[in-house]
Amino acid sequence: MANKEFPYIYPYSFAEAKRLGELNDWKASHKENIACKDAIEAAIRRDFDGMHLKTDCAASVIADFGYHRVSYVLANSLQCKDYDGRFSRGNKEWAQQTYIPPDKDSYSNRNLDFAVDSHPAVLDGFVNQYRRAYQGLGMFDHTHCLPDTEKQDFEGKVVVLSPRNLKEKCLTAQDQLWLCTGGFGSHADARGRAVYATNLSDGEKTRWNRSDFIGVLADSHLPDWARESLTELQGQEQTAGDSSEMGGMTMQ
Repeated sequence: MANKEFPYIYPYSFAEAKRLGELNDWKASHKENIACKDAIEAAIRRDFDGMHLKTDCAASVIADFGYHRVSYVLANSLQCKDYDGRFSRGNKEWAQQTYIPPDKDSYSNRNLDFAVDSHPAVLDGFVNQYRRAYQGLGMFDHTHCLPDTEKQDFEGKVVVLSPRNLKEKCLTAQDQLWLCTGGFGSHADARGRAVYATNLSDGEKTRWNRSDFIGVLADSHLPDWARESLTELQGQEQTAGDSSEMGGMTMQ
């Protein structure tokens, strides 16, 4: 699955897609959501013996649809069935962390189309399996970041990219860590969104939006490899700055 490309998850409702002229994108993603829902139900029927769910049940669906899609469908399912007390509180709270756009009108609730209908207690076990599999990737989350992200300046700091912005093949902690080098969005009180950053693992430089990041990584969670890379990058910036000043110019 490491190099497999999975279809794009369309992030807006039917009505918004229609307004934007993107109905084909919505339809393709909705169809894939339903296929993932059907696959989860089939896997549960196959792997639940009436008492226990096989430990690799979720892994088989993840392999076919990817972490992002399976997470989206599971979160939607628990949100649609939030009234059901057979889902654990922890899984309900986990599901609420994913934004699923309301997608209903006077005729139907389209989100119900991809809400898994397996027995809630068994589905809860499937969600547990998914969450353990995802945790096994060793990704950073908000618990590794400084509090009050919205008040933090990013420039010159190591920031954590949200996994939702990474392709499946890039779901690694290495791909999450970036050194912010500037941009209006790097300042907490700025109106701009742009954040310019360099990846600590491979040196890639790119532009992101401030909202693409979870926050500033707490120094206590900075891995040794990242600390070495950070020192090297900061040294390069210092050298470049000295060279610019010697030439009578200041880098912007």
